[in-house]
Amino acid sequence: MSSALNTVNTYFSNLAEGRVPEALALLADDVIWHQPGANKFSGTHTGPGAVASILGQMADDTSGTFIVAPTGPAMVNEDHVTVPLSFSGTKGSQSLDQPGIDLLIVRDGRIAEVYLFSSDPDAEDRFWGN
Repeated sequence: MSSALNTVNTYFSNLAEGRVPEALALLADDVIWHQPGANKFSGTHTGPGAVASILGQMADDTSGTFIVAPTGPAMVNEDHVTVPLSFSGTKGSQSLDQPGIDLLIVRDGRIAEVYLFSSDPDAEDRFWGN
């Protein structure tokens, strides 16, 4: 198994098991996180602290119901790894449940850059709001 694939699989395993600090420890100190869309979380965020803040706010907004879960095997090409996944959550009477793909770039055994893709960006924007 490639080093990049191992890093990404460990990252998602940690998230699935609720070991968020261990997952965040796999992010490079200068990680660049590209959150898609036109909502309050959209944009480019730098550093593990910024990523932790976004994920924490998403968890808070959904009263802890926000879940990101791989739906198939990760695929690797050198230091680039894609992961098919689903993300879901509820807040009030609204719900979000859709497939997506994360593209993670691994350098020196840590996740250096993340691009997230939504299958329905308009629905995601409506869910998160501004």
